[in-house]
Amino acid sequence: MIALLTGKIAHKAPDYVILDVNGVGYQVFIPFSTYYALPAEGSTTTLQVHTSVKEDAINLYGFRTQQEKELFQLLIGVSGVGPKLANSILSNSEPAELSDSLVRGDIARLSAIPGIGKKTAERLVLELKEKMKKLGITAAAPGTAAAPPKPEIREDILSALINLGYKEAVVQKALAELKFPEDATVESLLKQALKKLMK
Repeated sequence: MIALLTGKIAHKAPDYVILDVNGVGYQVFIPFSTYYALPAEGSTTTLQVHTSVKEDAINLYGFRTQQEKELFQLLIGVSGVGPKLANSILSNSEPAELSDSLVRGDIARLSAIPGIGKKTAERLVLELKEKMKKLGITAAAPGTAAAPPKPEIREDILSALINLGYKEAVVQKALAELKFPEDATVESLLKQALKKLMK
């Protein structure tokens, strides 16, 4: 069971990273909150890892902090929430924001996340409200700024948001309303797009 990986970032995208560990490339799925904090490609980083084993696949989910990993594991402990949905939840809401939503019982905010209906949102609040208080999650320090976006940045963001469960037409509309200045980063554009999608 892989619990932690340290290696060079061979490639990173909003929803996954390929980590080169002594010549072996591991594809690790990540939430946006982890992506925002990753250093540039070619840099060495350490990810806390949760290994998901199914009959037909073994998937790795990575996190910049132990706290993020613990939150992910609490989410998948809730009935009806699998690793992919838990990753989507963390991508749609930074850990501190998610914790706040759960503690306050903000069903409307939680229900706006793709894949979560009102019943699932209520179950999340019921099962995790007290655990969030004990976990004591606070906002993390901002990560290293990414390099200016490449021409394919729009497609990367579109793909990542569709993988989270948003419909392509809805994402296209949100992206059409965004400004793409030369110095924009994937992180800043993702955050802008998510704000529009969560309204």
